[in-house]
Amino acid sequence: MRARRGFTLIELLVVTLVIGILASIALVKFNDSKQRAYLATMKSELNTIATMAEAQYSTENTYANVVAPVPTNGVTLTFTGSITSWTATATHRNAPGTVCTLTTDVANGMPISSAPYCE
Repeated sequence: MRARRGFTLIELLVVTLVIGILASIALVKFNDSKQRAYLATMKSELNTIATMAEAQYSTENTYANVVAPVPTNGVTLTFTGSITSWTATATHRNAPGTVCTLTTDVANGMPISSAPYCE
């Protein structure tokens, strides 16, 4: 009998198939972690602006003059303040359709949310 050398075509196809399946699973997990990172960035920016707004309210008793800080790359911040309430939203260019919101209304007894709400 001849000694067998190398792999058969079937063995090579099976190995290629297994590698392809593992790669597709890894890509899905990687995409999910990127989305979570974008959400974390937006929430962090909103917490920063909340700290700024509350600091100004404690000194001036108004949210009307709060200026939104310069956000990190890809994040767009919007701040709308009045005398007793404010709303801030954040979006990320790499997470289209996702908006995070943080709001408060001192006059109606609604304190600052504990965490930004994203949808």
